[in-house]
Amino acid sequence: MEYGLISTIAISIVGLIWALNKVLRRVNIWVYESKLGEKRHNLPPGDLGLPFIGNMWSFLRAFKSTNPDSFLNSFFTRFGKTGMYKVFMFGNPSIIVTTPDLCKKVLNDDKNFKPGWPLSTTELIGRKSFISISYEEHKRLRRLTSTPINGHEALSEYMEYIEEIVIVALHKWSKMGQIEFLTQLRKLTFRIIMYIFLSSESEPVMEALEREYTILNYGVRAMAINLPGFAYHKALKARKKLVAVFQSIIDERRALRRDGVAMKAKKDMMDALLEVEDENERRLSDEEIIDVLIMYLNAGHESSGHTMMWATVLLHQHPEFLQKAKVEQEEIVRNREVGQKGLTLQEIRQMTYLSQAVDETLRWLTFSFVVFREALSDVKMNGYIIPKGWKVLVWFRTCHLDAESWPEPMKFNPSRWDGLVPKAGTFLPFGAGNRLCPGNDLAKLEILIFLHYFLLNYRLERVNPNCRVRYLPHRRPMDNCLAKIIRT
Repeated sequence: MEYGLISTIAISIVGLIWALNKVLRRVNIWVYESKLGEKRHNLPPGDLGLPFIGNMWSFLRAFKSTNPDSFLNSFFTRFGKTGMYKVFMFGNPSIIVTTPDLCKKVLNDDKNFKPGWPLSTTELIGRKSFISISYEEHKRLRRLTSTPINGHEALSEYMEYIEEIVIVALHKWSKMGQIEFLTQLRKLTFRIIMYIFLSSESEPVMEALEREYTILNYGVRAMAINLPGFAYHKALKARKKLVAVFQSIIDERRALRRDGVAMKAKKDMMDALLEVEDENERRLSDEEIIDVLIMYLNAGHESSGHTMMWATVLLHQHPEFLQKAKVEQEEIVRNREVGQKGLTLQEIRQMTYLSQAVDETLRWLTFSFVVFREALSDVKMNGYIIPKGWKVLVWFRTCHLDAESWPEPMKFNPSRWDGLVPKAGTFLPFGAGNRLCPGNDLAKLEILIFLHYFLLNYRLERVNPNCRVRYLPHRRPMDNCLAKIIRT
């Protein structure tokens, strides 16, 4: 009799849990779908998850595992490959778009979509940065800042410094024994971007700022929980310190101009931002300048550092590709004019195979797995509706790892790019449309210069070649690629 009672209680508890789960899973539907009226019947298939949490648990569980794609694979299994799915993520009802054509449509449609980044991202990167401002303001700010970053003259000017710092760093690392390769690369790329923007070469200042940026970056994709111990709380404190540093630099330079102090011959990006005017003679505010700096400095060293590391690792894992890339670099040096010192932009353009290796790394890595938009009106797409005010998650991973566009997508193969012009929407390492990453040419230049000198003179010897990989906030080995840099 006792056994029967226990069984009845157990069955009742299981039934209660099942019923509670069903009720909880209806809450988000009642809150967010019921107000849509008849339009709710035209939403894509999907699952809004639990109240407040939504689908974040399953998302985090997948991205903290060895198979981050299991998150979306579960949607494919339950709802079929429809290309669009309703979810509740990062605190908002959202639509995930997963196919190249749909991603391209969203990214190129500035009339119907605006940036829709999570609160944590906009607060940390800045409300006056590219990721937050309106389309018209974005065009203005991009026009004012793009030439000093990606212009031919600017890239030529930066090359000498990039080469110098790369050569010195590689020599230093080869004498250090075991190093965290990724950590050192992030410091290297941060130093480069700091030079471009602030001409600062003070080691203590750069190391302190780089530490704050690391903390900031961990909070960018975190839930906006402003409580001690949470990544977002730490990141807000880091941003406050960065803002204080940049404000002091702005104040100092404005004071020098007021006092008529002769400026240095070389102007950096900070000087350009202080001086630039639009067609209405309107200058940038301090807040705009600071948010632009924070955005560029954060994006400009994180993505480049990770790409350099993975390109080096992947080439060493495939000796045939490594040798082909190395031979190309040796030929460039061999054909150089007598007396020439250092690389030229023309030689960079001759790095056909190495560029393919970088593009393949960018595809395989997918540094930013998603970007965020918000629907400005009800948008009909692919037979479904995206309601006004809902977020749209443009899922780059599915575009870069689509087997139809990229046979054997998880396989690193630079030769797949021979004569290839990727179909629109299948290759989005820097985004697309009018909001394409404004520093993409500079990033590619940094990566190619680094790989050029590494391939000519060094090799990588990893301590833990089978080290587990983590995927948040970006794909990286758990040991930050502990390795030795061996001079060849």
